[in-house]
Amino acid sequence: MKKKKILFIMNNLQCGGAEKALVNLLQEFDYSKYEVDLLLFKQEGMFLPLVPKEVNLLNFKSKLRLFDGPISLTIKDFFKSFNLQLLILRILAGFVYKKNIPAAQKEQRVWKYIKHILPKQTKQYDVAIGFLEKTPNYYCIDKVNADIKIGFVNNDYNMLQMDPNIDLYYFEKFNFIATVSEQCAKILSEIFPNQATKVKIIENIVTKKTISELAEEKIEIDKDKITFVSVGRLFPQKGYDIAIQVANELKNKGLKFKWYILGEGVERQSLEKEIKKYELEDFFILKGLIENPYPYIKAADIFIMTSRFEGKSLAITEAMLLNKVILVTDFETAKDQIVNNRNGIITSFEISQIVNSIIELLKNESLQRELKNNLILDSKDNSDEVEKLYSIINQ
Repeated sequence: MKKKKILFIMNNLQCGGAEKALVNLLQEFDYSKYEVDLLLFKQEGMFLPLVPKEVNLLNFKSKLRLFDGPISLTIKDFFKSFNLQLLILRILAGFVYKKNIPAAQKEQRVWKYIKHILPKQTKQYDVAIGFLEKTPNYYCIDKVNADIKIGFVNNDYNMLQMDPNIDLYYFEKFNFIATVSEQCAKILSEIFPNQATKVKIIENIVTKKTISELAEEKIEIDKDKITFVSVGRLFPQKGYDIAIQVANELKNKGLKFKWYILGEGVERQSLEKEIKKYELEDFFILKGLIENPYPYIKAADIFIMTSRFEGKSLAITEAMLLNKVILVTDFETAKDQIVNNRNGIITSFEISQIVNSIIELLKNESLQRELKNNLILDSKDNSDEVEKLYSIINQ
């Protein structure tokens, strides 16, 4: 039987929920039936070594790096290559970068310039999949030949600060639009009602066996203190500024704890300043990128997420599979994963409410046991989510 040719498109494989979800999906793929190519705009990231050997990593060459750095890099490149078109495109993109609009809209708007320097794919694919909103999706439509095209939206679209008018042009050209939860699908259908029939739910894949095995790795933590763990990039979305205020209140109440933050990102410097301001150096620890976060999650007394918004959080799912006590803020899609007082606690964004919820949870051992027992009852491996993608591919 002839194998179907599948192309996945992604920015890179740096730490992030969508990036990890893509690797997990590729690890579950049936390579006896599908020939899979992976196009990364930048071949980098901590998850890159986890890509299965059966996946063909495309040799993608472009001048995209020149759009990420200062324009002086493009000027230097011009004197080497005399590529006037590239210089003009970079100047025009520079005007967009300087506009007082959200970063997501800047990425959307510079695509019309960037696309001219990115090579088209000459290979004919049965299915092409942009695995992330914005550039991977746009590249899928504009630069790939495929019978079926699928675009992914891995988050609550309402919170992404994107221009729906730009996305509508591309969504109209996709055969299907995949997202990770019922709430995310509902939001997409409300914003793009004429595209609602295209929206499909394919949850991020996590496997309990793999996570449980990785969680056995030995780590050094202060076992004499209460342990909190949060996982996610150091971005405003994750609400670590909220977490620092919570930590300060807990410290002022005399609680002895260590709060480990596993992730890296643009907010490191500002968060470090806040940590120093509140004298939290011994309480709130930015661990940076951790290749294997699962031993820290396993060691947590409470897994905490103070996000302002999420899609369907892979980190929450992983904490659930490790049967951890979970506390999250009441972001839009929280209820897609957490049933309050059954398998976790949902609290408001008020600092005092988060603080009180943590303290009450620590005191209430019977509630902790009930939450864990319900997680055990509800826990299931969702590796069969790949079947949903197969069903689309094979239509």
